[in-house]
Amino acid sequence: MQQNLQTVVKNFFVFGLPILLSIFVAFELGYFNMATKPSNHNLNVLKKPLALFSQSPMTGFYRDGYCRTGPEDGGNHAVAGVLTKEFLDFSASRGNNLRSIGLEPGCKWCLCTARWKEAMEAAKGTEDPVVPKVFLHATHESALDNGITMDALKKYAAEPEAAGGGGSLERKAPISPGTKGGIAKETH
Repeated sequence: MQQNLQTVVKNFFVFGLPILLSIFVAFELGYFNMATKPSNHNLNVLKKPLALFSQSPMTGFYRDGYCRTGPEDGGNHAVAGVLTKEFLDFSASRGNNLRSIGLEPGCKWCLCTARWKEAMEAAKGTEDPVVPKVFLHATHESALDNGITMDALKKYAAEPEAAGGGGSLERKAPISPGTKGGIAKETH
């Protein structure tokens, strides 16, 4: 019995303690902080706290309802937009079929900056529905570091945003979010 206890203690110090210390150090260095970083430490393109965009469907790279980004987000899912049939078709034609994860026209979704910019460049004018309308209060500031200008975002801002509104996006948005989608993982 004494020898078994000694073996357990020895194994803990040889295997268990280094693992626990590694986890503690990782937390202290912030390796696990991105997914739990409060959204009020993230700014929108207006340099104000990032607004919640959608929880139905649950959107955002971290699936927390915010279009916040971090080093793990290679697609920079920073643009808060409302999906249109034309954008869904356009995205599918580029290899990212968002319908396959349950999204449909009207859903609020955090879009990759490059794909939104690509749709804007392909548009035949500012009223072309291939470009999703944008909610500035919920669009992460990193969109501006990834090839999208503030003028472009304002040009495609949703009505209350273009008028200088914002506030509660869920109540003021002219387009209701869809109810399908749930937690999803994009395929790009």
